[in-house]
Amino acid sequence: MTTASSGTTIAATHRQATRDTTSTEPQWREKLRDGTTVLIRPIHATDIELERRFIEALSPESRRLRFLGQIGTPSPALLAQLTNPDPRHDAVFVALIAEGAGKREIGVARFSAQPDGRRCECAVTVSEDWRNRGLATVLMQHLIEVARGRGIQSMHSVDAAENPAMHDLATHLGFTCRRDPENATQVLHTLDLAAASV
Repeated sequence: MTTASSGTTIAATHRQATRDTTSTEPQWREKLRDGTTVLIRPIHATDIELERRFIEALSPESRRLRFLGQIGTPSPALLAQLTNPDPRHDAVFVALIAEGAGKREIGVARFSAQPDGRRCECAVTVSEDWRNRGLATVLMQHLIEVARGRGIQSMHSVDAAENPAMHDLATHLGFTCRRDPENATQVLHTLDLAAASV
């Protein structure tokens, strides 16, 4: 997980986003704080291998924090679920960089809306070697904009209480934090999309 230090950083990062108009789907080229440019686009059903390699490259602790439990090699069923979001209720963006002749997934952010369409749960994960560059902030920006554009009023994230990086990122983006009343080891971060502007 990565964090940024001020709202100014978020605005500056967002202004450096370039929409790729050659694609039939929304894609952006984002310049991170270190000057690296990454591609942000929706996840595809054909990204199963990218997603598998991304998850397996995470440390055991990062996988535990992301899935709120231990996970090793992701199952085919889990990979299929992660790469086939329901476009009526979900949104998933991946961050990619060129690696050799192919691409490497270095981050992912997703939300899943509740049946009422007014609330959604979100999550963001960044590769260890790409943290502290503003990538999680950039991914969450796009997720928040899409959720707000769909009329979703509230976004929340369920996180391990001992995950300070997520707490810092959520606070920076305007989320409020409280203990999960049903599980003392977890916290709930909530963003009022009708009031907040990131």
